[in-house]
Amino acid sequence: MPFTVLLVDDEPLVRAGLRAVLEAQPDIEVVGEAADGAAVIPLVNRLRPDVVAMDVRMPLLDGIEATRLVLRTVPDPPKILVVTTFENDEYVYEALRAGADGFLLKRARPAEIVHAVRLVAEGESLLFPAAVRQLAAEYGTNEARAALERAALTDREEEVLRLVARGLSNAEIAAGLTVGIETVKSHVSSILAKLGARDRTQAVIAAYESGFVAPS
Repeated sequence: MPFTVLLVDDEPLVRAGLRAVLEAQPDIEVVGEAADGAAVIPLVNRLRPDVVAMDVRMPLLDGIEATRLVLRTVPDPPKILVVTTFENDEYVYEALRAGADGFLLKRARPAEIVHAVRLVAEGESLLFPAAVRQLAAEYGTNEARAALERAALTDREEEVLRLVARGLSNAEIAAGLTVGIETVKSHVSSILAKLGARDRTQAVIAAYESGFVAPS
C-alpha cells in the first residue's frame, strides 16, 4: 500500500508543486488538499492520511495550532511534516514542540521532498536540521535539565538518545552499536517512557533543551 499524504498550504502553487513531485512516486499517493489549518481535522478524519504536509504559516489557523488539534482530537493521528520557507523560523520549532514529526523547506529538491515524506511516514528517524537544533538549545531551561535527570536513563539509553538526536534510524543505530534492531527499539521505547515523550521528535527536543546534546 502506498503512503497517503494530505497537503495543507495556503499557496495553490506550492500544493501543486508538492503534488506533482509526490505523485510521481509509485509508493506515495496524495489523497487531498486544504488551503488552511482550519480544514485539517475533517479532512484527516475522512481521508485518514499517513502524513500531513503542513504549512506553518496560514491565515486562519496556523500549522502549530492545527498540529495540536490533530494530535489532541484524532485517534491514531497521522504523522505531521511541517513545510516552511525559512529553516530558522521559530514557528517551525513551536510546531515541532507541539508534536510535528519533521521539517521540510519549500525550496527542497524533489528527491528531498520524497525522502522526507517516506522518513516521516516510517517514523524511525528524524528531520531535525542544524538550525532547529540551535533553536532547541536556545530554548533550554532548568526545568528541562531537571526532567532529564529525573528520567535516570541508563548509560546505554543515553548513548541511544545521542544517536537518535543525530537523526539515525533504528537500523543505523543497531549497526553502529552492533546490537539487534529489536534491542534498539526496546531502548527507544524505554527512553520515550522515561522522558514522557510522545515520539522521537519530542525526545530529541528534550535532549537539546536540557543541554544533554549540544547543537553541532
